[in-house]
Amino acid sequence: MPFDRVSIQSEDFDLSTEVARLRAQGSAGLATGAVASFIGTVRERSPRPDEGQGVSMLELEHYPGMTERAIEAMIDAAHARFDILGARVVHRVGSLAPGAQIVLVVVASAHRREAFAACEFLMDYLKTQAPFWKKEHTPAGARWVDARVADDAALERWGIEASNA
Repeated sequence: MPFDRVSIQSEDFDLSTEVARLRAQGSAGLATGAVASFIGTVRERSPRPDEGQGVSMLELEHYPGMTERAIEAMIDAAHARFDILGARVVHRVGSLAPGAQIVLVVVASAHRREAFAACEFLMDYLKTQAPFWKKEHTPAGARWVDARVADDAALERWGIEASNA
């Protein structure tokens, strides 16, 4: 059975379980010398300085099928750029409270530098190119979250022009 590199789900995820899944896949296995991971969580405040209101909930929507294909392409790009053995991305959708886990990126490689770089690359790519729509619920009401210039700049350092600007 092929390894499932991408999961879009409403339920929470467990880091240990996901790392074990990645390490158990055929190409990683005992060749893995490093595993790097990133977990993103829902903030209790909007990250925009001019909109620092409390966030009571973050709602995430996606386009099924398109989202998975886009993230698969991002993982393929990471494999082309870095000497990695495998990668896994889990992204949650639905209504999430502050503190909830929202995204997981796990990368296996023979060496730590490649694992760290690929993990950061994938996260930068996800922030700007993955087809997710986010709505923050605050005391002032609900509002859709726009792309941030800082996220586009993070992607550009990898030589990729963001399409969100």
